[in-house]
Amino acid sequence: MPFIVLVLGILLLLFLIIKCKLNTFISLIVTSVLVALGLGMNPADIVTSIKNGIGGSLGELVIVFGFGAMIGRLVSDAGGSYRIARTLISWFGKRKLQFAIVVASFIIGMSLFFEVGLVLLTPIVFAVALEADVPFVYLGIPMAAALSATQGFLPPQPAPTAVASALGANIGQMLLLGVIVAIPGVIVAGPIFTKLAKKFAPETFVVKKSLPAFGEIKEYDLKDTPSFGIAAFTSLLPVILMAIATIYDMVFNGGKAQPNPHGFDAFITMIGNPVIAMIITLLFAIWSMGFHRGKKMEDITNTVTEAIKSIAMLLMVIGGGSAFKQILIDGGVGKAVQDMMSHANLSPIILGWLIAVILRVSLGSATVAGMTAAGLVTPLMHSLSVNPVLMALAIGAGSLAASHVNDAGFWMFKEYFDLDVKQTLKIWTTLETLISVIGLLMVLILSIFVH
Repeated sequence: MPFIVLVLGILLLLFLIIKCKLNTFISLIVTSVLVALGLGMNPADIVTSIKNGIGGSLGELVIVFGFGAMIGRLVSDAGGSYRIARTLISWFGKRKLQFAIVVASFIIGMSLFFEVGLVLLTPIVFAVALEADVPFVYLGIPMAAALSATQGFLPPQPAPTAVASALGANIGQMLLLGVIVAIPGVIVAGPIFTKLAKKFAPETFVVKKSLPAFGEIKEYDLKDTPSFGIAAFTSLLPVILMAIATIYDMVFNGGKAQPNPHGFDAFITMIGNPVIAMIITLLFAIWSMGFHRGKKMEDITNTVTEAIKSIAMLLMVIGGGSAFKQILIDGGVGKAVQDMMSHANLSPIILGWLIAVILRVSLGSATVAGMTAAGLVTPLMHSLSVNPVLMALAIGAGSLAASHVNDAGFWMFKEYFDLDVKQTLKIWTTLETLISVIGLLMVLILSIFVH
């Protein structure tokens, strides 16, 4: 019964958005309420679940997204994104631009949450695409593939780290083997998939002069823009701060952040937190892209105000997607998946991947899918002596599969790339599924050599 309600709910959501042209946020909330009733939830608890879903998702993201948008707009309005774009084009040329974007996104993705990486990289990659006169999705697909793969396979990202800890997997081995698993997925879902996407979704491969989430990109005289060094440093400062904290923990704390740090440990933990990193970076950007370039506070304030306006609806949509996800969890869909798969007779690695896939499709949250799958396969993993690292990577791969309308990342990709729902399903959902399948295949290959 829960699965029938889930399917009907998703169909209703698609109908409201695609056919009725109803606002996405309104559609998500209306669907959440109707699905909750269909799942038999107490009507008095529905509002609480919706509030918990929205609040739990947007609590940190409001600052991360808001400050990230301000930083991106400050860098962009000062000509910093234009300078970075021109420099990358001159270094790599048009033919190797995808390679440059993949490498940069992969490195950045190792230390940033997907949401943060997307916020910071999108305006820069868009500026590169605009300057190179290529469609944004031509570079955006490899960027998204690299960012997504790091979230599924590589500690210190929250989901793979949590799954590794739940299974007792070695974090260092997880990182090493995770890179081996992630790279083929990024190549297939990035540059290779871009060529295929151009054939079955050609309408998305158009050169756009602006993105609604960021506004119109201005034209600049190169001599009037900041230097590449200061522009790149400002854009990547959150990455640098988080990387410092990650490396510090790896060197001095065995790869794990301390639960109750004190003294210098506490300071490093603070600057490595995404919220604090974004606050520090915004203050630096106000100086480097504002006062340092002779701008008045009034101009800086106008820039950050416009940045917030551009992401207001995006935040609402993400909140709506999170509300839908919470209704599915509280309504018992996750428990139904557990019960269905608990007696399946499959290879433990494939079983872990499959459970994570079903939970991902049902609930939307990669982290919830990964942690639930880890809890289900732990006894089987121990009884059959399966390598915990391989199991964690298989679950990580499964947790990325088939992102669709109940995943906040789906709506982020849609809004940032200025696509409709059909186009997002064609590109984003396929991209995520490719990373998942290639990831499983790589884990199965590794299982031949790693025991």
